[in-house]
Amino acid sequence: MPFPEPELWAGREGRVIDRLNYRLISYLRPRALIGCSLTSSNPAAPRWAREGGGCGWRCASDKPESHFQSQVDFVPTIGGVAPPLHGRGQTSSSAPLLMEPHLLGLLLGLLLGGTRVLAGYPIWWSLALGQQYTSLGSQPLLCGSIPGLVPKQLRFCRNYIEIMPSVAEGVKLGIQECQHQFRGRRWNCTTIDDSLAIFGPVLDKATRESAFVHAIASAGVAFAVTRSCAEGTSTICGCDSHHKGPPGEGWKWGGCSEDADFGVLVSREFADARENRPDARSAMNKHNNEAGRTTILDHMHLKCKCHGLSGSCEVKTCWWAQPDFRAIGDFLKDKYDSASEMVVEKHRESRGWVETLRAKYSLFKPPTERDLVYYENSPNFCEPNPETGSFGTRDRTCNVTSHGIDGCDLLCCGRGHNTRTEKRKEKCHCIFHWCCYVSCQECIRIYDVHTCK
Repeated sequence: MPFPEPELWAGREGRVIDRLNYRLISYLRPRALIGCSLTSSNPAAPRWAREGGGCGWRCASDKPESHFQSQVDFVPTIGGVAPPLHGRGQTSSSAPLLMEPHLLGLLLGLLLGGTRVLAGYPIWWSLALGQQYTSLGSQPLLCGSIPGLVPKQLRFCRNYIEIMPSVAEGVKLGIQECQHQFRGRRWNCTTIDDSLAIFGPVLDKATRESAFVHAIASAGVAFAVTRSCAEGTSTICGCDSHHKGPPGEGWKWGGCSEDADFGVLVSREFADARENRPDARSAMNKHNNEAGRTTILDHMHLKCKCHGLSGSCEVKTCWWAQPDFRAIGDFLKDKYDSASEMVVEKHRESRGWVETLRAKYSLFKPPTERDLVYYENSPNFCEPNPETGSFGTRDRTCNVTSHGIDGCDLLCCGRGHNTRTEKRKEKCHCIFHWCCYVSCQECIRIYDVHTCK
């Protein structure tokens, strides 16, 4: 949904520029934050939003200012471009745009040493692997130290700081699912701990692998934010009160329906913030991000619980729930296998040259918004190659009985495999005792382990 221009504010009582800020205000305003009001200097803004200086929440002294600063102070975006961040007491006409010293140092470091990293893919994904970000919700100043954030993401982080742990958890969830789905592939979604580019150069190219990682990461952010809202860990969101349709026969709405629309909105605002370039890679990333998020919405389902004596199910309540994230991973893995190859086309528009994507093979069904797309071929990942980021498959465990990609023939790229035996201690002969514990013996089992040469 495009953001409305300032002149379109008039007549939209109770609304602000972008949808996320609208969700924030529509959630907070009914809860009567005493002494707080949204203020804006825009003459076309609604009457209740015009009293005061720059746009933001101003709270009375009955609530500590620090309590609200990280939660409800915000700067809305106009047409995708946000106005400068103003210091307290400054007006919008005179506020200088200053850069914090640590941000300046980070920017210089990235420009001098990480140009290739920035051009490849979002290095803010490293947020999921950094232990220093585990307390992100209680330390707003960490927003400036998260590498790779574009200005819009940095504002988002500061304005909605309590959502950021869920964003980090979502990326981590996506990485873990990627590693599960590709555990038997030549490229197994390996991450690098000591690099801002956590996947190395693998995703520098617009390959199937890049398409999948973008999709699963954006889906993970939407999933984690939605789950966090339903669990009540965030105060700016909650359960979905807009039930879709009347209750069915024999059941009624109840419980906490997960608000996947809000999770998808957060993922779109944050993950897509840097994909505003008029080039093919940005178009591809944006498409695959949306494909991942759409998968969440498509797999929402009713979950029900019976109430009554002895499970009689006299009353049954139902609510909307997300699927297990494994189901999302399985679906996107199928989309990876059937991803559509595209070609890049250049068009002359008023803003200059713009690159778009078109299906390479016209005889095939064109990709939909639920399909993954790519336009560069993947390396074979058989041998180590620092240029492509391939670690090779040497010493990888393979399945000697499989004829698929995880089998020793394909995974080892025809080099053959070694076999060794391993002794493993396992629990066995377990017995349940009434009531209520289980006792087990310890057995030693011998396994054959096959690794690629």
